[in-house]
Amino acid sequence: MLNSGLVAFVHHLAAFAIVTAVAVEWILFRSDVSVDVARRILRADQVYGIAAGLVLAAGALRVFFFEKGAQFYVHNAAFAGKMILFAAVGVLSIYPTVVFLRWRADVRAGRAPKLDPGQARRIGVVLRIELIGLAGVVLCAALMAKGVGS
Repeated sequence: MLNSGLVAFVHHLAAFAIVTAVAVEWILFRSDVSVDVARRILRADQVYGIAAGLVLAAGALRVFFFEKGAQFYVHNAAFAGKMILFAAVGVLSIYPTVVFLRWRADVRAGRAPKLDPGQARRIGVVLRIELIGLAGVVLCAALMAKGVGS
């Protein structure tokens, strides 16, 4: 049987994994990505996707079955901000993920992926915005935990 502490742990661990994965992508990403670096970025993006699924699943369990109940969260402005930012980061992440997934054939063949400078610049900007958005998610979570927004 699941208990609230275990679900909270999974939720927080997955949230930290998301931040770590995006930070790794941002640190490793350059316009001239090597095969080895491309593999690492693809792995980080996989971790991001798995962790995002875990955050959503554990978060839903916390909202509907544990913690304060759905009514508390539905009427909390900090929770709404957290969800809006999380969704925005998720939507933003689609662009880099699609580009990274296109690298798979080249990486399997041992070739470095090719990027035009404009695409590389856009991906770098998106990754930075994602990190800023994730910091906003953490801020909203902290505010919500302190009862702000109710």
